[in-house]
Amino acid sequence: MNLSEFFTALTPILSVFIFLVVLRMPATKAMPISLLVTALLALIVWKIPLIQIAAASIEGIIIAISILWIVFGAILLLNTLSRSGALDSIRNGFSQISMDRRVQLIIIAWLFGSFIEGAAGFGTPAAIGAPLLVALGFPPLAAVSLALIADSSAVSFGAVGTPMIVGVKQGLNEGASLANIVQNGLGGQSINNYLQEIASTAVFIDLFIGTFIPVIIVCMLTRFFGENHSWKEGLQIFPFAIFAGLSFTVPAFLVATLLGPEFPSIIGGLVGLAIVVPAAKRGFLLPKEPWDFTHESLASNEIELQIKDKVMPLWRAWLPYMIVAALLVLTRIDILPLKDWLRAVKVGWGSILGTEISTFFEPLYLPGSIFFIVILITIFIHRMNRFKVKEAFGESSKTMIGTVIALGTAVPMVRIFINSGVNDASLLSMPMELATYMSNVVGEGWPFVAPFIGALGSFISGSATFSNMMFSLFQFSVADQIGANHETILALQVLGANSGNMICVLNVVAAASVVNMGGKEGTIIRMTMVPMIFYATMAGIIGFFLL
Repeated sequence: MNLSEFFTALTPILSVFIFLVVLRMPATKAMPISLLVTALLALIVWKIPLIQIAAASIEGIIIAISILWIVFGAILLLNTLSRSGALDSIRNGFSQISMDRRVQLIIIAWLFGSFIEGAAGFGTPAAIGAPLLVALGFPPLAAVSLALIADSSAVSFGAVGTPMIVGVKQGLNEGASLANIVQNGLGGQSINNYLQEIASTAVFIDLFIGTFIPVIIVCMLTRFFGENHSWKEGLQIFPFAIFAGLSFTVPAFLVATLLGPEFPSIIGGLVGLAIVVPAAKRGFLLPKEPWDFTHESLASNEIELQIKDKVMPLWRAWLPYMIVAALLVLTRIDILPLKDWLRAVKVGWGSILGTEISTFFEPLYLPGSIFFIVILITIFIHRMNRFKVKEAFGESSKTMIGTVIALGTAVPMVRIFINSGVNDASLLSMPMELATYMSNVVGEGWPFVAPFIGALGSFISGSATFSNMMFSLFQFSVADQIGANHETILALQVLGANSGNMICVLNVVAAASVVNMGGKEGTIIRMTMVPMIFYATMAGIIGFFLL
């Protein structure tokens, strides 16, 4: 691999970084340009046949459609609940649990956010959690930054395990099947069992990292947004914060080990809420004096008055999310017939344009379909009129325009990168060539690097799913080159993608926009950068000792 080929292999990373971060283009422009640059260099330098590039792009579009179906369903459900008044009731319910802002932050950003991540993913927790926190009187910068930091551990299994079952699984493929190096590494083991092992390893490592995220966010709250700018005021709640951390990470670990990568965040979030909320109401492990900001904003007081006008019972407001969780679980249990019925319908394209590239998805089995069922139920149980339904649908459709462009070009770019093994330059695929180069440079120190590769992927692509899709084969190949345990290295990739979610440009932009902080994205990223580095560094250290 010469210098031009090396930079071509790095194009999906460098182009997005330059256009999105350095030149500060919006994702709707940066991603299409990055796709174009990647495709041109793949054709000219890597000498990939045009038909292969076209097939990989079509494959990416089909995969993007499956992801967009999930995203649209999640956004539409959110807007439906907003129009029905359910979100106001949920917000009011949170405010009545405790007057301590540290407790409110942990429950909303860490536990409720983890549940939303598990059910919807794709930046939804920060987009929901930040306005909830602002409504309760949190400064907008604190609300956005701390919600992004809290949305970390749960990301591995966001959107019902999409970063694992779509990101890692698709990322280990070359064409329609597993890459040969992966197939050889698995032996006779099925890919689903292999994914479950990666999931279990990732959450095991996260027991020693994610459990401390509540401590980090409350300390940052009191240090940067409190009157006294004190770390100590955050550490006063250390026992409760660790208790809340374990209330998510332990159930998530058990679920990942026993059931697989689809439910850890959903069940972990729900179990955590069920444990921590009653404990907070009773003052368990809490200091006697609650912590609060010095001054409440006029806007937050106005929102609080609006909350009091809402009359929807809390159980009815929460019912749609409970139905989502129940249906997701019922449709994922192997002993029930629902799973086979829903997976029987497949959409896709085999041997695209005559190549070996094929891809299919199961629309009825995707969480997006469940969201739509719950939306219909919500319209009935929340007694919504057609005008509110129309508003929710219209706003969701407008929101999706930019997402369609960004995802519709980002995924094809990733698939060209992954399917680059078919070429006339006598080269391996781009991730394989990079793996060979990097393994020779870093060697046995790779566990310290692996999480930062995952973080970089989330940062530039806008999603942990894309990061895993882009770098899973690369990470597997490096592990093979240096003789390291594949499952551990892939777990570090997954955890690194989690940490990158804190600084992911697309998530930052989306969360900032919902609290009117557009233009402050750089400030937000500076707030979340240190926790991101801590998360990735700790993952690398623990991963090194596990090998």
